[in-house]
Amino acid sequence: MDDMKFLLHAVDVSKRSMREGNHPFGSVLVDSEGNVLLEQTNIEVTESDCTGHAETALMRQASKKYDKDFLATCTLYTTAEPCSMCAGAMYWANVRRLVYGITEKQLLAETGDDPRNPTLSLDCRKVFGAGQKQIEVIGPVPEVAEAVLEPHKNYWTQQS
Repeated sequence: MDDMKFLLHAVDVSKRSMREGNHPFGSVLVDSEGNVLLEQTNIEVTESDCTGHAETALMRQASKKYDKDFLATCTLYTTAEPCSMCAGAMYWANVRRLVYGITEKQLLAETGDDPRNPTLSLDCRKVFGAGQKQIEVIGPVPEVAEAVLEPHKNYWTQQS
């Protein structure tokens, strides 16, 4: 599977998220054949939903559309390491493979103390490790860090 291609697709989704008035995060769900099944922007601002992170919103869609056995064969590509809520949503939806671009710590370095993104620094591997399912985690992927961070540059200081 071409992880770089799908991570860059998630970056494109994150840019669309920002253009639509939301925070610059994006996620893509891909099946084992390399077909993009779903993509999701962050919807926190436009939907006035604090749980509107791209990954959680995507898992809501996916779990309504596909059964858990099928989702176990899929990969979630996301721009930034999933927070504990999003990791939990992925776990419960039964997606067994995750690829992300940057860590929570890298994101925190960009967002600082912006109250719109109060980073919960809890490695997603710890969240998954507390469960009974084996989740394959690939990330961070340094080759996409610059592309992932680009939409965040100045976003957190210019928006209000």
